[in-house]
Amino acid sequence: MDFAYGSALARLTPPIRTVPDGPSPLPELGAFWSYRENPAGSGRASQTSRRVGLERMFCGRDVCSGQKRGRLVGKTKRGKGTKIMGIADGHGLPLALRTESAAPAEVKLVESTLEQRIVADVPERLIGDKAYDSDRLDQAVMQNYGTEMIAPNRAKRAPTQDRRPLRRYLRRWKIERLFAWLFNFRRLVVRYEYHAENFQGFVHLAAAVILLRHL
Repeated sequence: MDFAYGSALARLTPPIRTVPDGPSPLPELGAFWSYRENPAGSGRASQTSRRVGLERMFCGRDVCSGQKRGRLVGKTKRGKGTKIMGIADGHGLPLALRTESAAPAEVKLVESTLEQRIVADVPERLIGDKAYDSDRLDQAVMQNYGTEMIAPNRAKRAPTQDRRPLRRYLRRWKIERLFAWLFNFRRLVVRYEYHAENFQGFVHLAAAVILLRHL
């Protein structure tokens, strides 16, 4: 009894119903945790078998550890990957798209990307970032295609271009917008194809969709 308020502190409990001793509706989980049963019969699996069982159950997911492999997959500082080279026009629409291993530098892939253009005319100017600052590249593009290469100079090099052509560098955001359109397709964000030709086909399919949207 509670002497302050004169009321009972406890009430009568309702009767507890008995649960029949039947089989559990949940399936056994022992097959997911280890490859073989425990021979000792102690009912306690080792930590190694549990870890292997988890990797087997989630195989093909993000949990399964493994390195990216396939054709045209190159090593970089951040791992392995594939590089997409692209050329856009003044409106930001794709003119040339090419997939290549991520290992070579961008200056070595400019001429091969120009060969993959979908139009017959060669662009008069190409605008790139500091990664394309190379005198050898400027001479090769001018001699072979008659195209002027515009790229800001690196900090450790003497400037080779005046401010007048570098004003066009402000228009480089259009190629960045093109890659933003391309990466809206989840198939291009992460490469799942082993063969590079299949991945190149998905890149061209995405470019065709972008062109059809802007007709």
